[in-house]
Amino acid sequence: MPMFKRLGVKLIAMCGNRNSRLARECDIYISIAVKEEACPYDLAPTASTTATLAMGDALSVALLHKRNFTQEDFAMLHPGGSLGKRLSLKIEEIMIKGDKIPKVNENTSLKDVIIEITSKRLGTTSVVNEEGILTGIITDGDLRRLLEKTMDIKNLKAIDVMTRNPKVIKPEYLASFALQQMENYKITSLIVINDSNKPIGIVHLHDLINLGLQTR
Repeated sequence: MPMFKRLGVKLIAMCGNRNSRLARECDIYISIAVKEEACPYDLAPTASTTATLAMGDALSVALLHKRNFTQEDFAMLHPGGSLGKRLSLKIEEIMIKGDKIPKVNENTSLKDVIIEITSKRLGTTSVVNEEGILTGIITDGDLRRLLEKTMDIKNLKAIDVMTRNPKVIKPEYLASFALQQMENYKITSLIVINDSNKPIGIVHLHDLINLGLQTR
């Protein structure tokens, strides 16, 4: 207490006894007194600990309002937490990119499509045309459903089995938005495209969850 007083800071006491030494030494006294503890013998701190927590929360919320503290402020000061990540982490920071992006041409044989999906280990591949523009997506689920219909696949190409107009996302979007989109559409990955509609990355559901991201 003497050290704090030498610093000249205001001291606020939260305690249950107005006449305690702590209360007397402080500039402001906030009562968290309880009539009796929840303990049947009125011995163990039970109701008093709850009162302490409630008052601490009340002071924190009052300070948030007083300082006009926003969610963005929270994200800046606490970037490692789930809220900070949800409010600040962008797709471009965590997306898979470069040679690790699963990608095939529309005319790629189905055999090579399977090899690409297997080697990149994401359960999917993007499909592009000759200009490199995204035209579709093929997932391992698409392949399973195809094989349920026919085993004659030797002459098939990517364009024959791909799903057109796949769900995509831009790199500047928040990672939490990608997670929300995946949950909404019941999918496990999103292709990241640039303004020319060319694949520049991919984000997978497992990666987002491993980062500790949560939706609202």
